[in-house]
Amino acid sequence: MRINWDYIKLTVLLVAVVALYGFADQRNERRMVENVTVKFVGENSLYLTEDAVNKLLIQNYGPLENRPKEQLVLNTIEEVILSNDMVKNAQVYLTVNGELVSKIVQRKPIGRVEGVSKFYLDDEGNRMPLSKHHSARVPIITGKITGKTLEDAYVILDYINKDDFLRKNIIGIHILEEEKYQLKFRMENFVVNLGGVDNLNKKFSNFMAFYAKAAKDNSLEDYATVSLEFNNQVVCTKI
Repeated sequence: MRINWDYIKLTVLLVAVVALYGFADQRNERRMVENVTVKFVGENSLYLTEDAVNKLLIQNYGPLENRPKEQLVLNTIEEVILSNDMVKNAQVYLTVNGELVSKIVQRKPIGRVEGVSKFYLDDEGNRMPLSKHHSARVPIITGKITGKTLEDAYVILDYINKDDFLRKNIIGIHILEEEKYQLKFRMENFVVNLGGVDNLNKKFSNFMAFYAKAAKDNSLEDYATVSLEFNNQVVCTKI
């Protein structure tokens, strides 16, 4: 009977590879977490600190350093981090060197509500608590705060944030009632009666045309109100 040595060699090699892989995998699972790192992703990382994240993890798991890697459930750690109201997204992973890394995206406020309750509106239109670490420079929302008017305020803020001039100059939205919103500008004395959130593109296009002409004529200070409520026209009231 002829022995197929090539077949035997291949079999032995495969067994050796599987054994080495199993040994390395088992050894890796027994390794300890060497250190814990928190990384904030993006520019909007002012409302939550690394210390606050570490404290949150310790409260739920105790110290994570010098813990066996096999004891950690990364999805559960992510869920704990996501439970913080300042967190938009989180990714947790272990490196080959035993480093536990948490990459965190913080929520972005675009407006601040000043009413019976005080909170931010974030860039997805959801309520976001104020932060003790940083106060965002965003338009202040005042007046008649309801679920519907906050939805409309978000639509206005979302539009404002897409335009460089409006984003830099509008500092407040005052809600008189549903479909009646006023805008306050940083450097001007007049208020802008926006009306509702319909036809925002046309309303702001008309406003920008008025503003450019009034700035050229040096007459911006002459106006008390600028109304965009009426179709295809800007109605102004002088002081």
